Amino acid sequence: MKKTLFAAIVFTMVTAFSASAQQDKSKRVSPPITVTETTKKGATITITYGQPALKGRKIGTDFVPYGKVWRTGANEATVFETDKDVKIKGQTLPAGKYGLYTIPGENEWVVIFNKTWNQWGTKYSEAEDQLRVSVKPEKSEKFQEKLIFEISKSGEVSIEWGDTEVEFEIK
Repeated sequence: MKKTLFAAIVFTMVTAFSASAQQDKSKRVSPPITVTETTKKGATITITYGQPALKGRKIGTDFVPYGKVWRTGANEATVFETDKDVKIKGQTLPAGKYGLYTIPGENEWVVIFNKTWNQWGTKYSEAEDQLRVSVKPEKSEKFQEKLIFEISKSGEVSIEWGDTEVEFEIK
């Protein structure tokens, strides 16, 4: 009886420790990063994403294939949040939280704001898209091993990874 009780206690402690360790996202290989900026027009934009590394892989061919929806980060869906209605390429994006996805391409990237944001990144449904915009990728000035997002005061959002930079403006 004592052995069974002891085993049950040990099992419970190990299970609880394991569960708490899995919840600590800072220990992941691609831990979540948050960038926030309040634009000159007063909208506060926040992007939270997992930061994958290229590790010698090339975007478009052997990693993040062209023409396929990508979670634009690692782990959970990348979350894009705005506290005010904003315009992106002339289209309104209502205030709220969105899953940020992209469809990378050699000559065009489609940036997708999906209504479902609190989910694992690979669970994407086009039916939940709030807004899609197309942008032209550019060659970046500096090679970025790890994916980074930047938001400027003027409202420009840039996605930089490898030798590629994708930008869109929030108004």
